[in-house]
Amino acid sequence: MNWLEALILGIIQGLTEFLPVSSSGHLEIGKYLMDINAEKSLLFTVVVHGATVMSTIVVFWKDLIVIFKGFFQFKWNEETKFVVKIFLSMIPVLVVGIFFKDSVESFFDGNMVFVGSMLLVTAGLLSFTSFSKSNKRNVNYVDAIVIGIAQALAVLPGISRSGATISAGILLGNKKESVTRFSFLMVLIPIIGANFVDILGSDMTNNESVGIIPLIVGFLAAFIAGWAACTWMISIVKRGKLIYFAIYCFILGGLAISAGLFF
Repeated sequence: MNWLEALILGIIQGLTEFLPVSSSGHLEIGKYLMDINAEKSLLFTVVVHGATVMSTIVVFWKDLIVIFKGFFQFKWNEETKFVVKIFLSMIPVLVVGIFFKDSVESFFDGNMVFVGSMLLVTAGLLSFTSFSKSNKRNVNYVDAIVIGIAQALAVLPGISRSGATISAGILLGNKKESVTRFSFLMVLIPIIGANFVDILGSDMTNNESVGIIPLIVGFLAAFIAGWAACTWMISIVKRGKLIYFAIYCFILGGLAISAGLFF
């Protein structure tokens, strides 16, 4: 991997992890168009995902401090309730990761028709939020599980994690600010856990060698792009502008399907 490939992949990872356009779908399309195989390196994958985790922590550091302080009071307060909701939301993706990991990985084979179809699903979910008028409550325990199911479905390439979870929360009637905050914080533990499992289950000696410069470039690109996208997305959801991403996903999905069918 050279520094330019690392830069491209880092920017794609950082931007699309938080914008509702599917990071996995964009990475699959990127591989298809540029024939870049370096992202298969476990070390590089861990580094860029770690960068997006760091960007989330930077954006929500005040919230995280309040949550940790309240949780470690060991009382049934709002912070403890929030942590419980986060853990409830993790159950569906945990089930998928344990029992269906091999099945999910089989979809990451460069099938542009499938990726494009899932992008159309993302476009549909984002479009439906335009019809939701009652957004007056915070995420409750049932909502957390439903949003967690949406996150589990987003393991498929082309379905946006942030798009699916935020759309699910809005359609359930949650406040846009509440569900956006919940969506971004709920992903921290799954990303860290998935990377940890990958490291434990992989033979590091068989992974492609990545130089220190590409790693640094990839980390910085993913971190800066992730920070910008996370901040931007919060503002976008507040203004109710998800329909533009729906149009983007619809167009990109159509192009991906066409590429898979005719090229």
